[in-house]
Amino acid sequence: MSKHGMILFGHGARDPRWAEPFERLATKLRAMRSAPVSLAFLELMTPDLPTAIERLAADGCDAVTVVPVFFGQGGHIRRDLPELLDRCRVMFPFLTIHCATAVGEDDSVLDAVAQYCVRQIE
Repeated sequence: MSKHGMILFGHGARDPRWAEPFERLATKLRAMRSAPVSLAFLELMTPDLPTAIERLAADGCDAVTVVPVFFGQGGHIRRDLPELLDRCRVMFPFLTIHCATAVGEDDSVLDAVAQYCVRQIE
């Protein structure tokens, strides 16, 4: 039976409180789906992406979708993440690793942010 894990991928920061919205999002996703949802960070926080993928594989996942929780497509998304994903695909050839676009590139996400902004002045 197939098990498809999800990784919310963020930049990372020195202040551990920075990750709190990511943890809340992961909690919401876990309530919506039966497969595992993990966090991973590019730098400054743990786990990194290879470690998060390794943990999902150990949990029985045969497919992983990485969701970059970035608002836009800067150098980290255009350059660093593809290189990191290529390394992970070599490290874990038995897994199917898919990467979504950055969340801020999705119109429905932008619509939700726009609605939030409008509510601030009503």
